[in-house]
Amino acid sequence: MIAFISRIFTLLFILMSAAFGLLVVVWGEPNEKTWEPLWQQNYNNIPLGGFIVVILFALSLMIASWISMTARAREAQATRIVKQLVEPDFVLPKKQPLPKPLKKALVQTSELIDTQRKSLQRLSNERAEANDKIIQERIVAERQRLARELHDSVSQQLFAASMLLSALTETDENATSLKQVEKIVQQAQLEMRALLLHLRPVALHNKTLAQGLEELIIELQQKVFFHIEYELEEMSLSKAEEDHLFRIAQEALSNTLRHAKASEVELLLVARDDLAILRIQDNGLGFDVEADKSTSYGLQNIAERAVEIGCMYKIVSVPGEGTIVEVKIPLQKEVEVNDSSVNSG
Repeated sequence: MIAFISRIFTLLFILMSAAFGLLVVVWGEPNEKTWEPLWQQNYNNIPLGGFIVVILFALSLMIASWISMTARAREAQATRIVKQLVEPDFVLPKKQPLPKPLKKALVQTSELIDTQRKSLQRLSNERAEANDKIIQERIVAERQRLARELHDSVSQQLFAASMLLSALTETDENATSLKQVEKIVQQAQLEMRALLLHLRPVALHNKTLAQGLEELIIELQQKVFFHIEYELEEMSLSKAEEDHLFRIAQEALSNTLRHAKASEVELLLVARDDLAILRIQDNGLGFDVEADKSTSYGLQNIAERAVEIGCMYKIVSVPGEGTIVEVKIPLQKEVEVNDSSVNSG
């Protein structure tokens, strides 16, 4: 607001100086006789001099408003473009009405982000290749982690179930106790299935991502209570990208098993507009993403894996309606995408 007022008075001063110079050219040097019309001649009871000042002020206001609106429009446009810089397929429109220095800066920033994304992908590829050499150590570490989780979750729940079963012989409230035992055993089964899901290999040995996901889904369909719809397309991805996307899918399905209580799950792996898109959606309980973001190990794991391969991810969940996990990663343009797909209902 202060800048706007300052702009008005600056323009008013410039216009009044120009008007004064024009009057000097027309009437000559200021003196009482030649410049008398300024206060003697009236328009609607307003002296000519006051009329000129009002017109100049109105003109200053209009010009200042136009400049402010133009500046705000450019600022909003620049802000919108800056927000789009992180998109994998960002391209600055050639006819964008932006100052050349800003265009140059945006192009340089976009190139820098793209370079960093490719560096992350390259580092992830190198890391994936190194992981093959230490796979046995990772398997041991994974088994130790699962053993701790089994002890902390499933074994405790089964112990509680056994205590309740023991109490059945000492109380008449058998129906209530049996329902409690049933719930505990069901939760233990879900925990066990989710943990077994993590026991699958980290790497897709001699399999594509689509093949690995199809095998995983077919195995789950035989064990879980919810229906899984899926569409899988073959596409050319690096080893690191395939391994990370596979683990993201495992993590999302594990969270659905443990917490969602869903009846339907949809998994998509498709190539659209030079992007590989992995999408897992369920119709379960949902949760508050902002509240759980900092505490959920599963969400942190998904985010970390997505960042490692330089891709965009989003997790959208509405309590009572379900959850969507979506990951997008640019496909290499020089590599043709195989359009063959596997569909199942």
